[in-house]
Amino acid sequence: MNFIRKHNEFIVDVLIIFLGCFIASLGVNLFLIHAKLLSGGATGVALIIEYLTGFQSGYTVFILNLPLFVLSFMKLSKRFTLYSAIGMTSLSFSLIFTKQFSTLIKVDDILLYCIYGGVLCGIGYGLVFLRNGSTGGTDIITMLIRQKYSNFKIGSMGFTLNCLIVFIGALIFGIPRALYTLISIFIQGIVLNQVLTGFSSKKLMLILTEKEDIVINYIIKDLNRGVTTLPARGEFTDSDRRMLYCLVTSRQMIELKSKILSIDSKAFISILDVSEVKGRGFTNL
Repeated sequence: MNFIRKHNEFIVDVLIIFLGCFIASLGVNLFLIHAKLLSGGATGVALIIEYLTGFQSGYTVFILNLPLFVLSFMKLSKRFTLYSAIGMTSLSFSLIFTKQFSTLIKVDDILLYCIYGGVLCGIGYGLVFLRNGSTGGTDIITMLIRQKYSNFKIGSMGFTLNCLIVFIGALIFGIPRALYTLISIFIQGIVLNQVLTGFSSKKLMLILTEKEDIVINYIIKDLNRGVTTLPARGEFTDSDRRMLYCLVTSRQMIELKSKILSIDSKAFISILDVSEVKGRGFTNL
């Protein structure tokens, strides 16, 4: 039963990751390219190359990711590498396929391209991340750095790399295009967070399971999060148990919930929104 369930979840993950990449590619080809705006990550680099040479961004994304996937396979988890390969391949294919639709929408307003491109990219990448997926590129770079420096903040690296891409774009295409790109990336980030986490970026999970030690080990070793055990008594079952108290980001919540249920399908999980968290691991997260 667990074997069937895991494979069903994997199929759903692949379908949603592909859908997300397809939506993001529409944001690029229907809107961003008309105004010569950029996106974040490897797609932003690919767009710069396309604007300068005419070489399609879908092919460039694939080529840029090949050496990164070799490193990911050697240094990172096989699951992350697999899901990143699925996301990168889906994005590359989608960018190539949707290129033929780029002439469907044409307006004489760069701000509209900026807004709708950012919205579609945010929705698309949000769906990818919602299933613990990745499109490779800067995600692999940040994970490689995070592996070597455990206290490294992934968000800061992503922001720095995007700023560098925008800066290069400003030098080539001018300040106005760079400013519009910043607006688009900002909109993309807001929409992505809304798709991924709603209005709260942190979750409190209360977990009751018969396999506490396995779950605790996963939280500490794989998620790099702390967990607290609280004494609990089930009045219905008349038994003493340990309740696991764990604060995670919304993205980690999705991954942890799936993992717990694969370990113990009868586990009881309560998930609460947390408006603010101060402390080690969550300050400036």
